[in-house]
Amino acid sequence: MFPEIHATETINNLVKIFVQHYGFIFEAIKSFLLQVFLVPLSSFFRQLPPPVMLGAVGLLTYHATRRWLQSLLYVGLFFLIGSFGLWDKLMSTVSIMLVSTLLCVAIGIPIGILVSRSNALRAVVLPVLDVMQTMPSFVYLIPAIMLMGLGQVPAIFATIIYALPPLIRLTDLGIRQVDSEVIEAAKAFGTTPRQLLFGVQIPLARPSIMAGVNQTVMMALAMVVLASMIGARGLGETVLDGISNLDIGKGLQGGIAVVILAVVIDRITQAYGMDTRQRRLLIQRHPNSIGRMLHRVARLEKEQKA
Repeated sequence: MFPEIHATETINNLVKIFVQHYGFIFEAIKSFLLQVFLVPLSSFFRQLPPPVMLGAVGLLTYHATRRWLQSLLYVGLFFLIGSFGLWDKLMSTVSIMLVSTLLCVAIGIPIGILVSRSNALRAVVLPVLDVMQTMPSFVYLIPAIMLMGLGQVPAIFATIIYALPPLIRLTDLGIRQVDSEVIEAAKAFGTTPRQLLFGVQIPLARPSIMAGVNQTVMMALAMVVLASMIGARGLGETVLDGISNLDIGKGLQGGIAVVILAVVIDRITQAYGMDTRQRRLLIQRHPNSIGRMLHRVARLEKEQKA
């Protein structure tokens, strides 16, 4: 009834030809990422004493949220991961996710800015982003393995493809939603396009851009866990071992560690993405010395915008 289409051999031959002619490019990228980013960063995190790392988490959380109790809670949750015996794997996951997120930011925000300035480019890019977001996440592992083999670098490659779309979308959306009257006023004062972008549009679009960074980090974490199937070390490896060996306790510990990491990163990125109105609400809820400090920050931002 149905005509038979045998495309397997054709696709495999095309892949072999592509790898033979352009495989050296991906090998160079793989070596660069390993030598410059992954190996030094992973070694740094693993050699860093756990108390120092816990202190850094607490300080970063307090700087973002201005709440001591919340900071102490997140430090305690990281301490719980170490008590599970998963500290080294946590550091491995953090290093992979950090490299993936930084590369996504370096690629996604400039593309989002370009898309916000051109309707024609937006019409081309948005369908591509739609395909990237609707594609099942494990499908991205196939081209990663095909081009770079097994290990952490193909995991980063797959993570970038999977986690990039929300950052591009929200950067484009945030810049497009900047009030046109503000832009006209800035142009009336003789601002250059560079000053307009970095002095007006990006600061006003910061909540939307930070929301994109938040979504990218969450998707990167989900993909890093899934990438344990292709040899990426970390917490995902613990979850995969628990599933493969029907070790419910081991898999549950790994899953709890992933959830803790996701919650901490989500709260920090959300706090850094607060706009002035949200800060004022925070001041009203916490009318103390911290609230007065945030009030001064909000007043300075208002003066700069004026």
